[in-house]
Amino acid sequence: MALTGCSLPGQDTPCTKTGGKSHVSVVWKPTDFVSQDAAKIRLCVHGTCKERTTGNPDDPFVSLSVQLSGDVGASTLPVQLIVSSTKNGETVIEDSAQAKLKKQYPNGKGCPPTVWTATFRAHPSKGLTTPKGMKLQG
Repeated sequence: MALTGCSLPGQDTPCTKTGGKSHVSVVWKPTDFVSQDAAKIRLCVHGTCKERTTGNPDDPFVSLSVQLSGDVGASTLPVQLIVSSTKNGETVIEDSAQAKLKKQYPNGKGCPPTVWTATFRAHPSKGLTTPKGMKLQG
């Protein structure tokens, strides 16, 4: 019997080859924004912005990430969320926060790359909140 991808006791665990980039993300449940008629979510981090519509209400959750340049390290960066109606462009939610980046090792500790990330939830009445405890299934 052959084992692949495993190491023997006492030996170092091999690194995986998963890629990774430093980023700030926002996640949401499309059903939270049904009343906004397919709202547009805009996430800006330190002056760089990305946007997309809220998504299909049948999806359990949707996310949007703004990639960070270079090795940002343990920084704190300004984040802005703007949710607007796709029908008339009216701003439904506008909120801002500070993203405290946390170190992540997508290939295991001690394996490159090291990335810095932060994640928020776009909440329909509270704006930017923590995703902690967010139920990601219907």
